[in-house]
Formats: sequence, structure tokens, C-alpha cells
Amino acid sequence: CSSDLGSISDTYITTSGRKVHLEVFSEKENVNKLDYAMESLKNSMKWDEDKFGLEYDLDIYNIVAVNDFNMGAMENKGLNVFNTAYVLADQKTASDGDYERVEGVIGHEYFHNWTGNRVTCRDWFQLTLKEGLTVFRDQEFSGDLGSNDVTRIENVRGLRGRQFAEDSGPMSHPIRPESYIAMDNFYTATVYSKGAEVIRMYQTILTPEGFRKGMDLYFERHDGSAVTCDDFRAAMADANGVNLDVFENWYLQNGTPTLSHSSSYDPSTSTFTLTLTQSSPTNPSNKPFHIPVSFGVIDSTSGDELLPTQVLELKEASKTFAFTLSNVAGTPVPSILRGFSAPVKLVNENEEEATFQLQTLAAYDTDGFNRWEAGQKIFSSAIFAELEEKCDSAALDPVFTTFQQSLTSEKLGDDSIRAYNLMLPTEGSLAEDLETIQPVKLREARGSIKKQVAKKFKPQFQSLYDKLSSEMKGVPFAVDSKSIGKRRLRNVCLDYITTTFDRSDEAEVLANAKIAHTHYYAANTMTDKLAAMSILSNVYGCAEAEALRDEVLAHFFEEAAGDALVVNKWFSVQASSTKPDVLDDVKRLMEHPEFNIKNPNRCRALVSVFTANSAAFHAEDGSGYEFITNVIKKLDPLNPQVSSRMCGSLIQHKRYDTARGKLMVEKLKQIKEFDGLSPDSFEVVSRGLK
Repeated sequence: CSSDLGSISDTYITTSGRKVHLEVFSEKENVNKLDYAMESLKNSMKWDEDKFGLEYDLDIYNIVAVNDFNMGAMENKGLNVFNTAYVLADQKTASDGDYERVEGVIGHEYFHNWTGNRVTCRDWFQLTLKEGLTVFRDQEFSGDLGSNDVTRIENVRGLRGRQFAEDSGPMSHPIRPESYIAMDNFYTATVYSKGAEVIRMYQTILTPEGFRKGMDLYFERHDGSAVTCDDFRAAMADANGVNLDVFENWYLQNGTPTLSHSSSYDPSTSTFTLTLTQSSPTNPSNKPFHIPVSFGVIDSTSGDELLPTQVLELKEASKTFAFTLSNVAGTPVPSILRGFSAPVKLVNENEEEATFQLQTLAAYDTDGFNRWEAGQKIFSSAIFAELEEKCDSAALDPVFTTFQQSLTSEKLGDDSIRAYNLMLPTEGSLAEDLETIQPVKLREARGSIKKQVAKKFKPQFQSLYDKLSSEMKGVPFAVDSKSIGKRRLRNVCLDYITTTFDRSDEAEVLANAKIAHTHYYAANTMTDKLAAMSILSNVYGCAEAEALRDEVLAHFFEEAAGDALVVNKWFSVQASSTKPDVLDDVKRLMEHPEFNIKNPNRCRALVSVFTANSAAFHAEDGSGYEFITNVIKKLDPLNPQVSSRMCGSLIQHKRYDTARGKLMVEKLKQIKEFDGLSPDSFEVVSRGLK
């Protein structure tokens, strides 16, 4: 009932002078959390005018936030319907990540006014035409308002964690799928995130100026029409006078391509030679893709850029490029796929030189993304060596060197970039590089490397933590890239400072718990509270430390005072714990008075987060699989959309060892036999059993 809602309103004047009434609605008790959504909306409108010359076309624009909503938001013309998670935000209840998501999703739905409403899809198979394009637009918007390098790192981390896994499993499909059983299953990471990468490749190939020309022609031709992906591709090609026929393969073929590279330098002729080769390991019948490769060359000795960024286009299975270099002092090192210019997996065929090249890029690369990427690959190599019990000084020394550089380099002027450079790869991204995923051993191997880094650099982490704490003291709360960067970097330091080297040493466990406990109570932002509470949620084996953990969890819940989004965080932190008995906690929380399986946000906050807790969910005894099967049985009749997503946690069984794979298949078969199984879940389970 609209009378139960409160709202805030504002006015926006478009470039042409149109006066637009803006209003954002939510429950009356949440009205004080709507200001950032309004600010983000006005920023979106201004950005679209400046970037693409696109003005809003009505006199009103309304947003209403709903708690019980399966999706993130829906771009109904003039009245957007939002999940509260992407509208409500204030200092006390929202983390920096929440603020970033509010900004991005508000922008996304506004941008749909042109890419989705004014120009829409001819049929559902063209869904990526509006979603991939609009995700790309909201990513560009967030990057322009914040930090492009930070936004790019965050987006690629998400792509690799979700879409790459989807592309290597039974639900793999092209960004323009050819069939479906349940339409709800069409809203995938491939359609959205990979679709956005495909749009980004147009811009990389054509340049931002050429991409804008293509967008202008697209709207000139199709404003007010229902069109196809081919119409968009044609507009890009015609506006720039280029042939994009091979580019269509991104719409027709599934799977993540592998891009291999090898290089050599001939000092007698100053010639640098680079060979690029593409393949599709998960779908060998694929034809070559049109892959734009942003590329530069760095000198290993001087650190200078010997060749500035240029875009190489690979349309064949393999191609060799040659360049003349000057002022070479050391070894020329190629910087491949700058800015992650294509959604591919990159392999260096110069294996003997790989570590040396990565160290050069981690120290000197002028591309922020590739500098971060080089460090991630160095860390990954050490973790995989530890996984195979072969981690010696040869594997660890590059890790320590890279961490030292990341802690001290003046080239990392952005605190968020420094923070990301100090983070180890996630378990999800590491798993993507393993032929057979060993979730428990992988967590142990990653944890071992983290301990060694934390021990070696503990004084530096403590010093940086203290320095940031001093700088932040008394500074008013702000949601800008500088403030977010300081919080992010300080919390990364906190994570290393509180790393426990020996869990049997109760004094050490307690000392680290006290540090996190102090951080929690000193915090004046949700970001800092969550960082401390997450650390404490992993505590076990020491009664005094467990008491501090339980005290903070109880305090956080009490302070939430029933705020749905804050309580969701309380559930999620516990579901992602590394405690050995986390499943028992999750089962107990399923019986908590605040848990409601019918509420999609609450269900995802607890159950979906647990399924992403890889080592716990994939416990060798199959208890995680038994748990999710029982949840799906209860949930599917109530919410097929959320249920089908949870079925997806079992379909990657071929990526795991035989024992785990067998247990997952047994559960999939059991789910398939449920009476009245929804078409949504049936489709996912059936494909998982193929």
C-alpha cells in the first residue's frame, strides 16, 4: 500500500532544460537511508548526458524499494522496482561495498531507459543486447566516478569467480543462448558479465571515440524499435567502416578461450617478436574469436615503457607480430591483455621466463590492472606449489619481493589499488586454474602462504595499520575513493595482523581476537565492523577468544535492531566462517526467529553464502550436499528462482575428485525425483546430470 511508504524527492534539469521530478520510495522507517540512492540517480543522469549525449525523456522518475524481491531491480519505465539491498544506505548500516553496489545498480537501471526501454530486444534470446550493454555502461559510470583501475579489478574478480566457472560447466552457453526451459534461468553471469566484456571489446577495437560513433548510429537507426544483437554489431561496423564478421563468434560460441603467448627479442635488429595463439579447451570445435589484445612492453632493468599500449587484433588461430624497440637497457617484457581487454585465460608459453616476466610487471607495469594481475599470478604459483607440497624459497622469494614492493612502492598512489595488490587470490579464482578442485587442501595451501606472508611482514602491516588509523582519526565519514581506499587498506592490514600462526597456541589466538575485538568497538562504519567481525567469526579452540567472538556477534545483532539488511550481514558473516563446525552453525541459524526461508534476501544471506564457503560446503563426508538438498526440497515450491540457483552449487561435479563428484550426482538425482520440481530447478539439475 503506497500509504505505508515514505519518500524523498528532488529535481533534475536536463541539458535541454527539461525539469524532471525525482522520487525514491521505501518504508517510512527507511527514508533516512535514501539520500545516496538519490545522489547516485542524479549522477547517472548527468553522466549519460556527458558520455553518450542521452537525456531522460519523461517529467518524472520514480524508484520504489521492496524487501521481498528476487532480483536486484527492474527497469519499468518511469517507476523502477528495486531490492532494498540496492537502494538503502547510510553510515551505520551500509558497508563501502553496499554503497558501491547502490551506485552501480541505480545507474544500471537508469541507463536501461535508453539501452532496454527506448531500444529494446526483439526476443528473449537477445537479452544480452540490453543487459550486457547496460552492465558495461554501469561499469564505466562507476569507474569514471571512482577509480577505473579499482573498478576493473573488482569486475574481473567477479567475472572469474562466477562466469568463468559457469563457462566451464554444464550450464555453459553463448551470450546469446539458443534455447531455454525456464526464462528465469536466462539471467546468467554469461548474459550479463561476459556480455559486458563483449561490449567492452567493441570499445577496445574501435577506440572510445569510435564506440561513441557506433552508439550514436545505433540510436539513430533503432530508437523506438525492438532489435537484435546483429543490429548493434552492424551499427558499430558501419559507423567505423570496419568488418566485424568474425566478432559474431562471441555471440554464437560458448566457453572461455585460452590465449597463449610467446615472445623473443633480437638485440642485433632491435626486433621484439610476439606470437599469439588462441584455443577453446572446453569447446574445441569453436572457430577463432576476434580477440583484441591491449599490449605494451616494459624494460626489466630501467622499468621504462619501451612500447606504449596498442591494440593487436587476433582473428586467426595464431598470428605473429614484430616491433622495433629503442633504448633497451635490460630484457623487454611483454605486458599482455592490459586492462583485461578480452574475457580469456592467458598462458605464457615462455615457462622458464614466466616468473621473471611477472616480477618485472609487478614492479614496473604502467597498466594498473596488469600490475595487480602479475602479483596475483606470482601468489597463485606459490599457493599451487604449496598444494603439491613443493613450495620452497624459489616459489616464496618472488611472493615476498612482490609484497615488499606493494607495501612500499610510491607508484601505488591509490590506497585501494595497494590493498588489492596485497590480497591473495580468492579460493574461487584459484580453483579456476585447477584441473581437479581440492577445496579443503586448497584452503590449507592458501592459508599456509598467508601465514608466511603475515609473519614476515607483520611489523610493516602493523606500522601501516597504525599510520592509517592516525590519519583517519576524527575525519568525518565520506563515501569517496580516497576514504574507501583508506578503510580497505587498513582492513587488509588488520587481516594479516590477526593471522594466527599456531591455532594450538591459545595465547596467540586470544591476542589476535583482542585486536579484532578492539577494532570492532572502535569502528564508526559498517565496513570496519564487518572486517573485525569476520575475523572473529573464524575463532575457535580458545574459550576466552570464543567469548569475545560471541560477544561481538551478539552486540552486532542487538545493534541491528531488526534492520533487515544489517541482519542479513550477521547471517552471512557466520555462514562464511572457516570454523570446522560452520555447518552446525548454519543449521542452527536456519531455526533462528529472524530466518525466513520465504525471504529471498535472507535465504541468500545464509544458505547461498554457505554454498560459496567452498571447503565447508564440499566437506568430504558430503554433509554440505545433504544440507543443500534438504533446503532445496523446502524452498523449490516457495521460490523456484532462488532454488534453481542453489541447484547450481551441485552441477560442477566433474571439476572435483571422484568421491565428491559421486556424492553430488547422487543428490542431483534425488532432487530430480522431487514431486512437483519446478521447471527452473529441473532445467539446472537435468543439465547438471548430462
